[in-house]
Amino acid sequence: MNLVFLGPPGAGKGTQAKEVAKEQGLAHISTGDILREAVKNQTETGLKAKQYMDAGDLVPDAVVVAIIGERIQQADCQDGYVLDGFPRTYEQAEALADTLGQHGMTLDRVVYFDVDAAVLVERLTGRRTCRDCAANYHVKFMPPKADGVCDKCSGELYQREDDNEQTVRNRIDTYEKLTADLIDYYRQRDLLSQIDAAKDVAAVQADLKAILD
Repeated sequence: MNLVFLGPPGAGKGTQAKEVAKEQGLAHISTGDILREAVKNQTETGLKAKQYMDAGDLVPDAVVVAIIGERIQQADCQDGYVLDGFPRTYEQAEALADTLGQHGMTLDRVVYFDVDAAVLVERLTGRRTCRDCAANYHVKFMPPKADGVCDKCSGELYQREDDNEQTVRNRIDTYEKLTADLIDYYRQRDLLSQIDAAKDVAAVQADLKAILD
């Protein structure tokens, strides 16, 4: 299976993508990870991406799609893959379709993890991270035993700067504006399945399994 998982920040698509990849024997492809890997390996497209990243600029769609094209040809993608969080725009979807076509590939299913903004805000603003060991917690869903203290190493827990409420709402708004056309793009091609990702992890996993089966 070749899959795409879409959803706003905090929807849980990354967690589900890793789990599905593990269960189904698929490669898990996160654009952030493969960009860093391409830069580290100094591939041709990786070096192009590095020029933009070093300048603090967004890596152009053409470069990102080219790196994805390199990645899906690797041996661990032979039985399929899960693209985690890409594409994000209509233009990226078109570019991805062209790249897949060049390699004789198509997408089997696009899963959209739909969550109300209020739920996302609660999830993201409640996240806390240990300064010392980077362990993750949540003030409501996975609190530490002692407030502000890591269970594992007794380090201080802190809230990431981009997890404050105003920044979170801006990220969600930006995502929704960018992806409105993208959702229609895949729906019109009869590839889209939508999941209520406000449910707990087990319920989302069950819905996802039903779709993939």
